[in-house]
Amino acid sequence: MHVFRSTKSFRRWRNSQVSHVGTIGFVPTMGALHEGHRSLIRHAHRMCDIVIVSLFINPLQFGPSEDLNRYPSQPHADQRLCRQEGVTAMFLPSHEEVYPTGFQTSVTVSHLTSRWEGECRPTHFRGVATVVTKLLNVVQPNVIFFGQKDYQQTLVITQLVKDLNLDVKVIMCPTRRESDGLAYSSRNQLLSSGLRKKAPLLYQALMTGEKAIHSGERSSVRILTLMKRTLLNTPPISIDYLAICRSKNLEPVTYIEDKIVMLGAIRLGKVRLIDNLLVRVPHTR
Repeated sequence: MHVFRSTKSFRRWRNSQVSHVGTIGFVPTMGALHEGHRSLIRHAHRMCDIVIVSLFINPLQFGPSEDLNRYPSQPHADQRLCRQEGVTAMFLPSHEEVYPTGFQTSVTVSHLTSRWEGECRPTHFRGVATVVTKLLNVVQPNVIFFGQKDYQQTLVITQLVKDLNLDVKVIMCPTRRESDGLAYSSRNQLLSSGLRKKAPLLYQALMTGEKAIHSGERSSVRILTLMKRTLLNTPPISIDYLAICRSKNLEPVTYIEDKIVMLGAIRLGKVRLIDNLLVRVPHTR
């Protein structure tokens, strides 16, 4: 496996591959790799001839009161996982490599970022869009892979690719979960044993909503009330948001039909977790 820390060295290698490689798959990460990342890499191998993984903890997507300094970092373990999975190359740039002195450009996707994660974390998606644009420019993949757990992020990047006519296909892969339903996340490492036991409640709340839909309930207000009951009686959980939206554009719905996504974000002490479920609503006769 090739490991590159500078844009110059990566591009030199990337240009040397142009004449004899096929499809290039790209998995951008912030490290602390887990089974969810492993699944993305395996999806990339199934679709592509070579697989490139980046590891960069992007400060631009953290707000001033967020957990940048606590975000898990384990670069040696991450490289070991990538070698085990047959990754062709890793790109591990430093902060100075990505944002050199004098850097002053940002990328913004407007409407899709106005709600949910964007409302709770106002600078987050500008940071995501900026770093992904830079990474796409460096790596120049044919396909880029994201996990469904970050559903809104994937829609934002899909919109960015469309609006800027970028020559890359965005693939969203299913969320991988631990045995109790908790979505794999690098932030799970920050949970104490007590909080870890409560963490699956977000997924249980989403499952409660899905069950109500499949039982015939179509009022989003009533379904959201059921979902909140699963969470509100369990301190120290606080809810950032629970929402039921159109899956294509994240607009909230009042009457549930067709394909929707249920989104949720909670805080367990100082740890923030997100999750979602896609639901195709049965047609009634």
